[in-house]
Parts: sequence; structure tokens; C-alpha cells
Amino acid sequence: MTHPEFDAIVIGAGSVGNPTAYFLAKEGLRVLVLDELSSSGQGQNKAAIGGVRATHSDPAKIRLGLQSLEIFARWKEETGTDIGWKKGGYCFPACDETVEATLRKLLPIQHAHHLNIDWMDADGIRRVVPGINPEGLRGGTYSPDDGQVSPLRAAESFTNEAVRHHAVFRYRETVTGLVLEDRTVVGVRTDHGEYRAPRVINAAGAHASPICRMVGLDLPILPESHEAGISAPVQPFLDPLVVDLRPGPEGKTINFYFGQDADGQIIFCYTPKVPIAGENRTSTFEFMPIVAARLVNLIPRLKNLTIRRVWRGLYPMTPDGSPIVGAAPGVKGLFLGIGMCGQGFMLGPGVGRNLASLVIHGRPAMEAEVLELLSPARDLFRGKKEALK
Repeated sequence: MTHPEFDAIVIGAGSVGNPTAYFLAKEGLRVLVLDELSSSGQGQNKAAIGGVRATHSDPAKIRLGLQSLEIFARWKEETGTDIGWKKGGYCFPACDETVEATLRKLLPIQHAHHLNIDWMDADGIRRVVPGINPEGLRGGTYSPDDGQVSPLRAAESFTNEAVRHHAVFRYRETVTGLVLEDRTVVGVRTDHGEYRAPRVINAAGAHASPICRMVGLDLPILPESHEAGISAPVQPFLDPLVVDLRPGPEGKTINFYFGQDADGQIIFCYTPKVPIAGENRTSTFEFMPIVAARLVNLIPRLKNLTIRRVWRGLYPMTPDGSPIVGAAPGVKGLFLGIGMCGQGFMLGPGVGRNLASLVIHGRPAMEAEVLELLSPARDLFRGKKEALK
């Protein structure tokens, strides 16, 4: 069965797909969004803890982060919808020479791309993070314009705004193929039929690779599972999200990070020492003992914190740890916003704005040479890895 034609089809109603649909529809395109789940934001979007930062080491991710922050910060003013935006910043404390050297080395790159960030001494970090354990504290970086958003509220609001601009969302439809004519994508097949459109955007998150393989593109995006949790509300005291790079009792980790959301809850996530590949989203026995020890060691006042729930989500990882954004190589009409490496929520609005501009105007919303750093045609196995992933 062939359904009505559209100007663009977005595969995935999640952290990247919903903003992309919104920006496309806002420009007057007839947009269809397809998702295999029952509603928007039910994949990895709802597993995000809501941190939004432009504090990265990669210029393209810095710029995407800045655009996302601008969109999130102005969302209530522009749409009238509260998505839980909290401008509290991000803080990276340093407790050893290696971490300090890494953070200081990144500052010229971050400043060159207009990120508002500076090094603070130990006293400054103690002011920004009240109650932080001062043992070994050397200082750290603080970027006050970063913040937090509710992933669930954002998913609903982006969807509603896209629909207000006449986008169509179809749920519980699984994509089974892309329609090709002379290496040009002209539509999408699902288990419900066929839809036609001259432009298709793959924003399928952890399941993006199979979509790419439908047109012969082998882009290795492998999901890793990461665990998170949230507490009962406590009296507000913590403005920034804090990224703790210290070795914990379990050994060196990539990072452990946490913050206090707009409702007073402490929300946290942990990157394990050994990546957990696959799509198992069952909570583990190890997570809370590790996280509790790190959290209380860093901020002792949280020792009586009540934890409400924990969960696991998937990070769609690329070999070089950076997203894949842009026109698909060798296939006309196909655009990619995939491989977000666990940062789809914070980068999603910026990615969506740039993909929409690329689709409509043939150029991104930022300098083309900057976005080219995330090109689908790059060598994914030789790229420079993100230092603050």
C-alpha cells in the first residue's frame, strides 16, 4: 500500500528526530516522522539525564552544543511550554595534575569557538559546588551557560510544536526498507506500507546502522549500555552539573556526573571502566554501590540521599566517539543524524537545526567546514577522539 507523498521523512521520533522534524515543518515542509515505538521519546531519549553542554573538545560539538543551548533556553519564551530548563552550568573539578593539564589545554579551543568557560581555583570550585570534598582539589573549569532540561517534557514539546506546523507522526511502524531509484532515496517502506519523499533523514539512534545498510552504507554504530538514577527531591543547593574525573573505588573511569534538576532531585550517571556492549537495559547490582561511594566521597552531605529509581539506556557509539551528521556519501536524498555517543539529547536541537538547513538550503546552519568534522564520509577509525565525552 502506497501512502501520500511528503517533502521529507524522518526516521526516529527521539532526541534528534523530533527537533529535526520541528525545524523542517517550521520551514513549511510536509514532514512525516516514523517510529517503531508507541510515542515520541520512548527510545533512548527518556533514558537521558537531561544535561545540556557545549563544553566539548571538538569544535563541531561545541558549536552544536551552543546552538542547542540557545534553543532550549529560549524555548519557553518562544512556545510558552516549560521544559524544565535550568541554567546552572557544568563544572569539571580537577584533583590531579593530569586532569588539570587536560582541562587547561582545551580552554584555547573552547574560547576560539565562543564557549563561555574559564579555569577556577580550588576556592572558586568550592563556591560553585557547595560541600565538595576539598581533598586534593586543584581547581577546575566552569561553563555557566550550560544547563539541564527535562528529556520527557522536551520530547513532548518538540513533537507538539512539529505537529502544530503540520508534521505527521506515525508510531508503531517499523522501517523495513528504503526506496531507491538510481542511488537516490525516494521513499521509505514500513510494515504498514510505503511512503514517498525526496529527502529522508535517518535519526534512528541505536538502530541507525541497519537503516544505513539498507542502501549499502556500512557505518558501525554499536550500542553500549549506561546506567543512571534519580533521587527524591532535596533542598536546592547545587547549580551546575558536576563531572567527576577522579579515580573511584572501582578504578579509573571515563567519568561520573550528576546534578540537581529544576525539581530538586539529584540525577546521576556513570560511565563504567569497561564498556558494556549490547542492548541489555536491565539494572545491575553493581551500579548503586559504585555510584553511592563516589557521590558521598565527593559531596559528603549527600550520604542520606534517598534514591527513587535507576535505569539503563543505550549510547550509540561510533569508533572515534563523535556523531555522524550530514548527507550520506554516495546516496542522494539521504541525510544522517546518528551515532550521538550518548549525547543525542544535548546535541539534538543543534543537529536538527543544521540537518533542516542542509535539507532545505543545501548548507548547514553553521560554517560548513566546522560541521564537516562530523561528516559521514570521514574515516571513523582514525578521527581525533573527543576528550570530554
